[in-house]
Amino acid sequence: MSRRRTALFALLGVLGLAVACVNPETREGASGGAETGGDGPDRIAFFGFAKANSFATATFAGIEEYAKANGAEAEFHDPNFDAQTQVRQIQDAITSGRFDVFIVQANDGTAVVPAVRSAVQQGITVVVEFTPVGTRYDTAEPQVPGTITLLDVPVDNGRKLGELGVEACRDRGAEPCRMAYLEGMKTLPLDNARTEAVLSTVRAAGVEVVASVEGGYTKQSGRAAMQDILQANPRVDVVIGSSQAIAGAEAVAGDEDVLFVGNGGSRQAVRAVQEGRWFATYYQPERTAGAKAAELGLRKAHGEQVPESTSYAEFAPGEGKGTADVLADVTGEYDE
Repeated sequence: MSRRRTALFALLGVLGLAVACVNPETREGASGGAETGGDGPDRIAFFGFAKANSFATATFAGIEEYAKANGAEAEFHDPNFDAQTQVRQIQDAITSGRFDVFIVQANDGTAVVPAVRSAVQQGITVVVEFTPVGTRYDTAEPQVPGTITLLDVPVDNGRKLGELGVEACRDRGAEPCRMAYLEGMKTLPLDNARTEAVLSTVRAAGVEVVASVEGGYTKQSGRAAMQDILQANPRVDVVIGSSQAIAGAEAVAGDEDVLFVGNGGSRQAVRAVQEGRWFATYYQPERTAGAKAAELGLRKAHGEQVPESTSYAEFAPGEGKGTADVLADVTGEYDE
């Protein structure tokens, strides 16, 4: 046998050994590096509203805490409130093959549907967190087959805000009770569904709605909305809106005898209720919700049976209706 043929057979033997030693579980990551699906830590990708949003960072704090306690890793993908950026981030994460679990806190629940469906088809466990993914806002049930949900159902949220508004009216004792509602953003279908639930609930109880205007999600937008309301309506008994908007509205009301109902479970909102400055706030323990989302996702990824849908009402004190009695021993889980 010639030296050339001997060398060739030796080379083929080495290549054959290398092929035989490749782990069939190995998948290629976006950076080109190989990652072992079975031996490495579980990886969670969190697609939150934005890193600049205190609510979303509270969600991630819960996710990360649970992940670390269970030998997993978590990564925040920041779309900075941009729905199309979030869609691209989900698509890129699918392509990378780096993640076992997606937790999706959708900026636009309709826009992300195709990307979420694709993730499920690729065998990724998807937890839909806080906001629905789909076109219905009255159910906690999954709208994309194969996902699991952990939701604060917008219509239920609106109904409970309305019920708290009715309780505030009774406490106020005004006849008729005059209420103003600060809607989040009129361009968002989710906010429109919540607004309809609030208004139908209070009107059914005989409350007079003197204004329903966009209040947004900042102190500045709430302040501007309240100024416009008081100019047109010198007497307002109850005002409902996002906790951020209510903080701005409270500053404008001054000495006016107004009862406020917020929508949000920040430490500042909880303190306002405890101090008697607000009548109530709809309370969401968001760090707890993040940890629960991570738990559900990892358990399902490991082949365990988990509920298809979970509502915030199952772990929020008072099912979210945060009056002074309900929030007496609560501190809140994030800052505005």
